[in-house]
Amino acid sequence: MTFDAQDKVIVGRVLGIDDVIVFHGESVAEFEIQFHAAVDAYITASNELGSPPEKPASGNVMLRIAPDVHAAALKAAARSGTSLNKWAEGALGAAARKSGARARSAA
Repeated sequence: MTFDAQDKVIVGRVLGIDDVIVFHGESVAEFEIQFHAAVDAYITASNELGSPPEKPASGNVMLRIAPDVHAAALKAAARSGTSLNKWAEGALGAAARKSGARARSAA
């Protein structure tokens, strides 16, 4: 949230999703009411369009992988001087960016 000094309102946006959900209020109480109204309206619109509403990711991922892949990832993380969590975050991020770039170039 940010404060818009010119309009004297608190402006908010739901983060962590691609869809845009914005709201504002002149007081904290109104801001909270408008937040709930905006989220409710987003959920209703998503349902009417037949698409599930987007939810922010929690940041927790539970993976089941082959033991040899797990061992190789542990070794790669150790070689890079990072934890397995940080190493996996980097590997997943790079793969996601590469996949996104490939999808954009195909469109």
